[in-house]
Amino acid sequence: MSATPKRADHLEALLGSLSDVDNPVGSAAILDADERAEPLVAGEAVLAAFDLNAELVPPEHGGRFDRVDHLVEVLRSVYRRDPALGLGYAVGSLIAGVAVWTAADTEQAARAARLLLGGGRIAAAFHELAHGNDIAAAEFTATPSDGGFLLSGRKEVIAGIGRASAAVIFARTDPSPGPRSHSLLLVEPVPGEPLPRFTTAGVRGVWLGGVAVDRHPVPESAVLGRVGGGLETVLKAFQVTRTALPAMATGVLDTGLRIAVDHLSTRRLYGGAAIDLPHVRSVLAAAFADLLRAEAFATVAARALHLVPGSASVYSAAVKIEVSRLLLDAMDRLAELLGAHSYLREGPSGLFQKLLRDLAPVGFGHIARATAQLSLLPQLPTLARRSWAVPGPVPVDLLDLDADLPPLRYDRLALHASGRDPLTAGHGALLDSLPPGPVRAAAAADRAELAELARVCAGLPVAELGADARPAHYDLVTRYVLLLVRTACLGVWRHAPPGDFLADPAWPLAALHRCAPGRTTPLPGPVEDALVTELLDRHGGNRSFGGTARPLAS
Repeated sequence: MSATPKRADHLEALLGSLSDVDNPVGSAAILDADERAEPLVAGEAVLAAFDLNAELVPPEHGGRFDRVDHLVEVLRSVYRRDPALGLGYAVGSLIAGVAVWTAADTEQAARAARLLLGGGRIAAAFHELAHGNDIAAAEFTATPSDGGFLLSGRKEVIAGIGRASAAVIFARTDPSPGPRSHSLLLVEPVPGEPLPRFTTAGVRGVWLGGVAVDRHPVPESAVLGRVGGGLETVLKAFQVTRTALPAMATGVLDTGLRIAVDHLSTRRLYGGAAIDLPHVRSVLAAAFADLLRAEAFATVAARALHLVPGSASVYSAAVKIEVSRLLLDAMDRLAELLGAHSYLREGPSGLFQKLLRDLAPVGFGHIARATAQLSLLPQLPTLARRSWAVPGPVPVDLLDLDADLPPLRYDRLALHASGRDPLTAGHGALLDSLPPGPVRAAAAADRAELAELARVCAGLPVAELGADARPAHYDLVTRYVLLLVRTACLGVWRHAPPGDFLADPAWPLAALHRCAPGRTTPLPGPVEDALVTELLDRHGGNRSFGGTARPLAS
């Protein structure tokens, strides 16, 4: 994954080394701000000097948001240090901004762009505490009145609301139930009276609060898109953000793995270095493999937003389901290796416990993994008939991570993929291109699994694919997502440039082994050795453990 924007390296250098005790955005300063439950002010100053808000604005409006994968790589540098800094400074505006770019007219988009490029923030006021991820049940109202609307209600859980200059508000504009009952409104300044801040276990530097609004007037021009189109806009915009946010969070595992290697390399157990123990090596190799496959799949999904936006509803849901699971599970396993050191709030490993707490929202924040599963389930029968059982060409542009991308077309995002899944459809052609060996043998087994999954899913009755579906049907979603991840990893390996570690067969073998259903056995010995060798080489060379292996600030 060498197509890294130079500005990501520039931000990495500006943020400096985590281990430098004199760095105002180093580990000690991050922990100090977390203890006080305050934003990392020095970190915000660095992001402002870098003009990070320009990364959230499309080029046609004067910003640098040209590619989702580039945005992700830039923000990984932030998440690698302090997820609260990334969430509090940028992610709220990203979520709100994507909704604007998806539905706004020219004047509205220009207004939002000016606000962000001027250093302001836009809050995303979508969810309500009483309804969680069920935004269609939102009770906050926008009642028509005198050529505009009167806003009333409460939005209690908004990240960064106290520091926002404007808000994108999801409000009920029709009391009748149904998908056309809500609208999105861009409101400046933020209306209403502030509600008390919530204290949280993780991301403690983020102001999580809300507003109470009573008959606040806004003009009709505040509506983004058409009245009643809010739910459709949000569901489309979420395809961008639920791909990007878990992908950014891989930076957390990158640092968690580095802390573990640092500690275990110096700790002595049973007469030698702890890192030389077979169990320790196995856990580290598995975490490294999981990080690589998480980033590979997330990057393919990010590319799909540009190349096949009509299929993004499938790939974005799969990223939310699987990438967040990989990160949470891998950090838990590393915490077991660190033992009591995973709880320390100071010292060389003190950052680990903060990262572990800050990562938790990746599974439920913004949109929950269960909601993503529910969005995939009803699409399985159509996918089975139109893509899985109908071979297609290898989607080279999706899998060659160095290839250029066209602009992101928000107007081509769709609520359903209509059975279009070029990645899985190209599995047969990808299999045929593989050289003989263990990777091809594993891919052949996947081909048989896909054929069986297509047979089962094609016959699923539509009436049994709703929220009350049987657990066995959700298991089918899991099987499909794992096949997507495995196919993406195969394709990335096949198209990686020679000399890159992603061209080494060890990592796809590890990825295929790690995401086999029910697989709990250790990696094969030679595969594990190759991964540990690469891991330690990157550690010694101060390079990231993710797909780009790019230099870190020293």
